[in-house]
Amino acid sequence: MMSLATWFLLTAEFVSAVFGAERVAEKQQQVWPVPYKRFDYRPKPDPFCQPLYTFCPTGYSDGHIPLMKDNDSIEVFRLQAPVWEFKYGDLLGHFKIMHDAIGFRSSLTGENYTAEWYELFQLGNCTFPHVRPDVAAPFWCNQGAACFFQGIDDQHWEKNGSLTAVTIITGSMFNQMAKWMKEDNETGIYYETWTVQAHLDTNSTVWFESYDCSKFVLRTYQKLAELGAIFDKKIQTNYTRIFLYSGEPVFLGNETSIFGPQGSATIAAEIRDFYYSFRPHQSLKEILLSLLKVYDEVCLEKTFYLFYNFEYWYLPMKSPFIKFTYEEIPLPNT
Repeated sequence: MMSLATWFLLTAEFVSAVFGAERVAEKQQQVWPVPYKRFDYRPKPDPFCQPLYTFCPTGYSDGHIPLMKDNDSIEVFRLQAPVWEFKYGDLLGHFKIMHDAIGFRSSLTGENYTAEWYELFQLGNCTFPHVRPDVAAPFWCNQGAACFFQGIDDQHWEKNGSLTAVTIITGSMFNQMAKWMKEDNETGIYYETWTVQAHLDTNSTVWFESYDCSKFVLRTYQKLAELGAIFDKKIQTNYTRIFLYSGEPVFLGNETSIFGPQGSATIAAEIRDFYYSFRPHQSLKEILLSLLKVYDEVCLEKTFYLFYNFEYWYLPMKSPFIKFTYEEIPLPNT
């Protein structure tokens, strides 16, 4: 039986031969990386989506950020610690799998604050869907949001990570940043784990950008730079990134066009089967079998299905397939 990956390659060759000019024009219109879609407001989560750990338990319930006096002098800190340190200690820090946040300290009041962006329903739910027997399409519990709360847990950030001052801003700049941060939070609602690009090279074409805690920090730094903040460029800032390597992605459609009455039963079945291997709450035997199946699909069949902007894409995978990096991304210029 022909695999879907082979079918895609043969179909692409046929389309290229018969509709060459149209195919070239279509490629020229495609923008890479695909722009992250923003929304007018943040929807209420489906009751099916229940977090294992409460999101932002000590944050302000109404989501507000306190106003600072315009003449205040506020120190800005780079915060970084191993992912899931509360559960695994510094284990993931040895693999440079780090979580990023930003700290603020007011000189007038002495108060400290923390801002961080992370998943509402934990990383697994944001990366892979639930495949339910009574629902045709995979069901996603994927939202990410900013959490702003009083205090900086010095021990948490300093013990296995970093707490480093990167710039000083005025209260007026902080208030403008706070307004932007709330707007950014309401329009950027979902988490994206993967950065997808063509090759290992730094100049490689990027097909899709991640949207995670580090990107929130980078966006905030850039906004502060636009407001006039001067960063200490001597400080080295590295971030964890998870890469998938793929040839040019093929757009498949959204939930309705794939899983609806007029959808493709073959593609729908392939997507469900692919994601079924990543289901939660598996036994040890099931996990081992699923890992073998994932290896076969991703590394041998060279197939991955990406859900981005609430649409599905087929990725023709390439070696090394997946890689964790801890890359330096310099602080912004003013």
